[in-house]
Amino acid sequence: MFAVLDGLIKTMGPEFGVWDIAFIRWGGSFALLAITFGWQGNLFRTDNLKLMALRSVSGCITFLLLIAAIRRIPLSTAMVLFFTFPAFAALFSVLMYAETISKLQILFIGGTMAGVPLLLNFRDTPNLSGAAMALFAGVFAGFTVCLIKKLRDTNGPVVIYLYFCLLGAAISFPMFIADPAIPQSGREWLMAGGIAGTSVAGQLMMNQGFKYCQSWEGGLYLIAEVVFTAILGIVFLGESTSWGFWLGGLLILLNAASLQLSSVRTAARI
Repeated sequence: MFAVLDGLIKTMGPEFGVWDIAFIRWGGSFALLAITFGWQGNLFRTDNLKLMALRSVSGCITFLLLIAAIRRIPLSTAMVLFFTFPAFAALFSVLMYAETISKLQILFIGGTMAGVPLLLNFRDTPNLSGAAMALFAGVFAGFTVCLIKKLRDTNGPVVIYLYFCLLGAAISFPMFIADPAIPQSGREWLMAGGIAGTSVAGQLMMNQGFKYCQSWEGGLYLIAEVVFTAILGIVFLGESTSWGFWLGGLLILLNAASLQLSSVRTAARI
């Protein structure tokens, strides 16, 4: 779902700026959540409003930086830089929650992250500011997934995303309404709906998944998005590939699978 979202952001017309795309995502997602789950009563009920607000702010910064990066540099390059975030998630999880990581799991994390620079080709990155935005988006994403893991202990996946969308819509609306870009064709409306729909589906599944794994582990599984997004870039956008792409993608998938296997074996011994 997130890979499709990335592709839609990249292919929206040039008249749609960062704030337009941000409001389409957050405003549209908020409306979908209200329509789908509003009958359940108070969707804003939470036991940790401060942490929920912090997660929302961090998530908003992440998404704004990522949009700006995707619109400036090749999609596959932006996503590779963004998906350094599992390393930052691992660091934040140790600092914030004292989560334990075995030596073998550290090795698999290192192997996964080693695949990331192999995917990157700096010859396709003429805009250094876009590359920096993608990298800083990865830093904030690592922090955000740690907060989601903590919130998921006592909050459902809907309320976590609802607060994120509410804050994001409130932040982006003034900038959007100042010079709004409104979809004009059926294709543009379909793409706008796709941005909101894939956001809701991907975010709710991600939030739900963090209930069953540690924050760094969930972040590492999400790195599969970079492979799916790169495939979209190659097949639909005609982006070129190299031996580094294939070798890096193989390293990412093999080490992520090995990490999962090591976690299962550890649980079995316990």
